[in-house]
Amino acid sequence: MEMGNGTTIQEFTLEGFPAIQHLGKGLFLVHLLAYLASIAGNVIIITITCADSRLQTPMYLFLSTFSFLECGVISAVIPKLLVIFLSGKQTISFPACFIQAFVFLFLGAVAFFLIAVMSLDRCVAICKPLHYPTIMNLKTCFLLVTACFTLAFPLITGLVVKVFQLSFCGPRIIPHFFCDLAPLIHLSCSDTRPTEMLTFVLALFILITSLIITIIAYSNIVVTIIQLPSAKGKQKAFSTCSSHLIVLSLMYGSCVFIYVKPKQMNRLESNREAALVNTVVTPLLNPVIYTLRNKQVHRALRETVCRMKISR
Repeated sequence: MEMGNGTTIQEFTLEGFPAIQHLGKGLFLVHLLAYLASIAGNVIIITITCADSRLQTPMYLFLSTFSFLECGVISAVIPKLLVIFLSGKQTISFPACFIQAFVFLFLGAVAFFLIAVMSLDRCVAICKPLHYPTIMNLKTCFLLVTACFTLAFPLITGLVVKVFQLSFCGPRIIPHFFCDLAPLIHLSCSDTRPTEMLTFVLALFILITSLIITIIAYSNIVVTIIQLPSAKGKQKAFSTCSSHLIVLSLMYGSCVFIYVKPKQMNRLESNREAALVNTVVTPLLNPVIYTLRNKQVHRALRETVCRMKISR
């Protein structure tokens, strides 16, 4: 049965991590705990934002949306990786492979656009606090979130459809732990140069555009913080910003390493390690750094737990 444009392959084999595959059960436990911790942390953020009216502000709406995206990104990838570690079943069907690639890339692209929006939100809050309620109201917040999804959808859909239309006639082993575009393009027996260039241009647009906006926003924030009269206020603000910037550096650094290169078949082996940063490390750090260190969140969480106990 033929699929796509001259494609005869009906399933792919995810290579995973062959050098350490013999440690499958141990790796399964480590990644399972990391996955559950990431999901739990992000679900807590979403839950308390919905439950506590004091947290229903633009900042926490952005953060809860970001947490939703993180849950979606890791849930598109990690469960299959857990299956590979536990049972050794490495095959994935042709349609499932492209669905996984689309979900991962679409939600990831939305997340990067949202990071830029969140940076602008913090910039307005810190640099123009008196004008913040009028500039960043809930209606504006909703429109910005919608714009992130609307902008990412045609970009990623067009790219995934372009890769889907390539011919795949063997080999079928993907040197990765999920269906990413670079290894898929590498497996195609078609002329992949136009597709590689399209991937490069779109990755450059998504990552560099959001990165430039984020850098400008945080530069203004730093300038404003330096002008604060209180040394304690400066220290607190710099501590928060430095934590955010660590996560941003991990996310942008790994994605630029993976996607922003004209030849997608370069460094396929090292892409696996870099992809672990975005699928395991940063989803685990984000809830802690963005909100769970926040005293307002701690208070809302305690009150929510107390209400649940009373209702019982």
